[in-house]
Amino acid sequence: MSESDLTQTLSQLPDRPGVYQMLDADRRVIYVGKARNLKKRVRSYFTKQVVNPRIHSLVKHIHHIEVMVTRSENEALLLESNLIKKLKPKYNIYFRDDKSYPYIRISDDPVFARVDLYRGNRQQPGEYYGPYPNVGAVRQTLSLLQKIFKVRSCQDGFFRNRTRPCLQYQIKRCSAPCVQYIKPADYQAAIRHVRLFLQGKDQQVIQELIDQMQQASDQLNFELAAKLRDQITSLRHIKQQQFITGSQGDVDVMAVAMEQGIACVHWLAVRAGQVLAGKAWFPKAPPDSDAADILAAFITQHYWVTLHAEQIPSVIITNLALPEVQWLSDALSEQLGKKVQVVHRVSGQRAHWVKLANTNAQVALTHRLAGQQDLTQRQQQLKQALGLSSIPQRIECFDASHTAGQATIVACIVFDQSGAVKNDYRRFNITGITPGDDYGALRQALIRRYTRLKAAETKLPDLVIIDGGKAQLAVAEQVFEQLQISGVQLLAIAKGSSRKPGLETLYLPEKHEGLYLPADSPALHGLQQIRDEAHRFAITGHRQQRAKQQLRSVLETIPGVGKKRRQALLQYFGGLQAIEQANVEELAAVAGISVALAQRIRQYLDEQFQ
Repeated sequence: MSESDLTQTLSQLPDRPGVYQMLDADRRVIYVGKARNLKKRVRSYFTKQVVNPRIHSLVKHIHHIEVMVTRSENEALLLESNLIKKLKPKYNIYFRDDKSYPYIRISDDPVFARVDLYRGNRQQPGEYYGPYPNVGAVRQTLSLLQKIFKVRSCQDGFFRNRTRPCLQYQIKRCSAPCVQYIKPADYQAAIRHVRLFLQGKDQQVIQELIDQMQQASDQLNFELAAKLRDQITSLRHIKQQQFITGSQGDVDVMAVAMEQGIACVHWLAVRAGQVLAGKAWFPKAPPDSDAADILAAFITQHYWVTLHAEQIPSVIITNLALPEVQWLSDALSEQLGKKVQVVHRVSGQRAHWVKLANTNAQVALTHRLAGQQDLTQRQQQLKQALGLSSIPQRIECFDASHTAGQATIVACIVFDQSGAVKNDYRRFNITGITPGDDYGALRQALIRRYTRLKAAETKLPDLVIIDGGKAQLAVAEQVFEQLQISGVQLLAIAKGSSRKPGLETLYLPEKHEGLYLPADSPALHGLQQIRDEAHRFAITGHRQQRAKQQLRSVLETIPGVGKKRRQALLQYFGGLQAIEQANVEELAAVAGISVALAQRIRQYLDEQFQ
C-alpha cells in the first residue's frame, strides 16, 4: 500500500466500534482485529512507537484494509471471533480444536430415562449436564453412575426390544428396566439421585440413602439395607478420591504457559467445588505473541463455540491479567444474558485451582517440547540421510490395504513440523481395478490426491513416502510426471525379508541401489513412525469397509430375505453392525420378519461369522 493510499484509507475510517481486516497483495486476509474506535485502533499500527516484531512483520504485508462497523463494542468482539475461525488469518492466534464439547444427557423418558454421553446441538429433549473437557471425563462419570445407581445407557431401539437382560445387568451395571426387573418408582428414584449427583449434591444423596438404609433395617429388610450400604460406601469413596473439593460453586480456570515460542493453554473445569477434569490446547500463534493475548483469544473462541448460559459458569479465573478484561466480561455477559466475571486475583481455594492449572499447563508444555525436540532431531537426520536441501516441512505417506483384493483402501497420512496432522488424513476407496492390483490402487489414489491439490492450488508436500519397493516408487514417478508435478521428493520404504523393524530398505528415484540406515538411526525411527501410522490408518479403514461389504453380501444371500425385507432390517436397526448383533426376538420385531424367518437369519449369520 502506497503512502498516499494509506493516508487516504486512514482518514476515511469511522470513529465507531467495529472489526478491521488486513489483506495482503493477493487480497488474502492476514489479520482480523476488533476496535472500540476503528480510526484510532487502525492508525496505531502505523506509528513510530510500535516495537513489536510481529506488528512490524504484519504491517510490511498490508496492501488493503477493510472495516465493518458494528452496533456495539461487544458485537465487534463476537464478530472478530467468528471471522478468525472462518478465515484463519496468518497473524491471528487460532485454536484448531473447535469441536463441540461432550455432555451427559438424561433423556425425557418419564418412566425409564436413559443416561448417556451426548455431543451435538442439544436440540433433542432431555436434561444436559456439562460441558465436560473431554470424552474421557464423561465416560469415567458414566461408569460411576452405572456402578452406583445402575441406570441404563442403551439406545431406545435396543431397550424396547429386549426379552432378557443384557450383559450390563450381568456385570451389575444396570437394573434391567427393559424386562421390568426394577419397579418404575424405584428406577425414577435412582434417576433423581443421578441428577443430584451431577449437580454436585452428593452429600444430599448420601444422607437420603442413609435414611433409606435405616428404614430398611428397621423393617428387617436386610438385603435392601446391604445394597444401600454398598451405594453409600461407593459414594463416600468417590468423595474421598476427589483431588480437590471446595464450596465456591462453578468456575472455569484458565492458565497459559509459554516456552521456546510454543504456548499451552490449560482449561480446568470446576463444578460444585469439584475439579471434574482438564484439557490442554496448543494454539497456532504468530511468533512473538503475548501470553495474555493468547489467553484472551482462547476465552473468546472457547466460549463462542457453545454459548449456553446454563452451562457456562459466572466466574472465569485466569493466571494472569488480560488486556481489556472488562470488555471481555461485558461481551460474555451480554451474550449469555447473565453476569460473567473474568478475574485473575484470587485467594484461598481458588488460588489452589490456579496453581493446579498452571502446573498442568507447564507439564503439558514440557511434554510437547520434549516430543518436538525428538521430532526435530529425526527430521534433521532425515534431511542428512536422504541428501535433501532442507528439512521437509510437510510429509505425506501412502499405504494400501485389502484382503484378497477385496475392499481395497489406500490411506494418506500427513506429518508436519509438529507431528501428525490428522485433520488432513484421507482414505481412498479403490474401484475399477483388477482385484489385488496394488500398483493400480496406488496409481489411482495418487492421481486423485494430487489432481485435487493442484486444482485447489494447495501447497504440495515436500516429501511423499510410499510403503513399498522399487515398483511402487516407479508408479509414483509416473503419476507425478503425468501430473507435471516437480519439486517433490519421492521415497519408497520396503520392509526387510524378515519384516523386522530396522531392516528396511529405502529407495530414491535418483539412486539405483537401496539405501540402508542403522537400526538406531533417528531418521529411520521417524520414517518407521510415519509408515506405521499410515498402515494403521489404512488397515482400520479396510476392516470397516470389509465388514460392511461382507455383511451386505451375506444379507443378499439369506433365503427368504428380499430387497424389501433387507431395507426393513436396515431401517429398523439403523446399520449392518446392529443386525449382526441382534438376537432372534429383536429380528422378529421387524415388520415382515416372522419368528421362523428370524431364527433362519440368526442361524445363517452365525454360520457366516463363526
